[in-house]
Amino acid sequence: MVKIRTTHHADRVYSVLSDHVSAAQTTVAASWSRSITRYGLDPERSRPPLQLDQAEFSVAFEKIAPLAHLAQETLDRLFQSVGDAGCCILLSDRNGVPLDRRGKVCDDQDFHNLGLWTGMVWSEAGEGTNGVGTSLAEGRALTIYRHQHFMTKNIGLSCAVAPIRDEQGNIIAALDVSNARADHTPGIMKLVAAATCDAAQKIETHYFHKIFCAARILLGPDTPRGPGGLLAIDRDDLVIGANYAARRAHGL
Repeated sequence: MVKIRTTHHADRVYSVLSDHVSAAQTTVAASWSRSITRYGLDPERSRPPLQLDQAEFSVAFEKIAPLAHLAQETLDRLFQSVGDAGCCILLSDRNGVPLDRRGKVCDDQDFHNLGLWTGMVWSEAGEGTNGVGTSLAEGRALTIYRHQHFMTKNIGLSCAVAPIRDEQGNIIAALDVSNARADHTPGIMKLVAAATCDAAQKIETHYFHKIFCAARILLGPDTPRGPGGLLAIDRDDLVIGANYAARRAHGL
């Protein structure tokens, strides 16, 4: 691939990918590789993320409206914990589109300029390696810290993201806490990531309880495969539902 590169970050991306072993060794390198080879993206592209129009946004929001409604209290509580540190919170759908948001008014313009706003498309296919898109692509919680982003325009961001799954174990949304401050250290991000995962788990649990509101909900026993997770039991003591953790733990 012959390409003129004008930024240090782009040089680093291509340098890492020139070592074909790297893409198999780290999550970030694998995502950088997908960004170039699968999606045909350029790390120096400067345009903002694509944005849904109002009709598209309404359709997308309607699909996860019950989950978004249940999440409000948890989002408020999470924002109380991280908002003063310059973080914004995004609840995105499974396509990487933020549909609900929390942020300080004094930081709103900066985040809007960066595209961290409702209706913007943060899929990995559109923006390359980023918190929301890569978490959805990998199907797990992760942190993308500053220069780990694929696009040079995004390397000022630090993002901790956790997927949220429905009652069948399928990803339905993602919870993202992002920060654009230069003094936001990896150590701080570890704390933010832990709070993000905890909040995502609470939202997922609330949603499971709502879906199986007429059933008894039991916490299954832990197994060597992982935490026991939640089981929904009907009046005849039959298991009629299991969340993602329970399905993994018990091989359902």
